[in-house]
Amino acid sequence: MSRQTGEVVLRVVPHTGASVLTGFVVGATEPGATVYTDEWGGYDRLTESGRGHATVRHTPGDREWARDDDGDGIREVHDNTLEGLWAGLRTFLRPFRGVSKWRLGQYVAVFQWVHNLKVATTAHLRQMLGLTPDAS
Repeated sequence: MSRQTGEVVLRVVPHTGASVLTGFVVGATEPGATVYTDEWGGYDRLTESGRGHATVRHTPGDREWARDDDGDGIREVHDNTLEGLWAGLRTFLRPFRGVSKWRLGQYVAVFQWVHNLKVATTAHLRQMLGLTPDAS
C-alpha cells in the first residue's frame, strides 16, 4: 500500500517464500521505495532489489507495533495500515461463506478495485452491471 496515494496492489501468491515475495514487491514498487513489514523471513532479500526495508517485531516477549527510527516523534515504521487492510479483506469475504482457492484471486481483485476506486460513480456502477453508458 502506497503511503502517498493509499492505493494498494494485492495478489494471491502460491507461497510466501523470499523469491515470490521479493518478485511481487519489486513488481509493485519503484526502486528506492521503502517497504515496511513484520520480521517474516520472506522479506529478507528486499534490500538486494533496491528497496529500503524496515521491520517491526511481532515476536512474543519482544513485541513492538510501531517504531520511531529518526527521532522526530512520528512512529513511521509500522505495518498497521496493511494489517487493517487484511482485516477489511476478511470482512469483505465473510458474506460469501467460503471462497474456492481457484476463485480467490478474482475476489481479491474486486476488493483491490473497490479500495483503490475511493468514489463509486453511476458510470462505474453501470459498467460493473454491464449496462450501456447513461445517455443523459
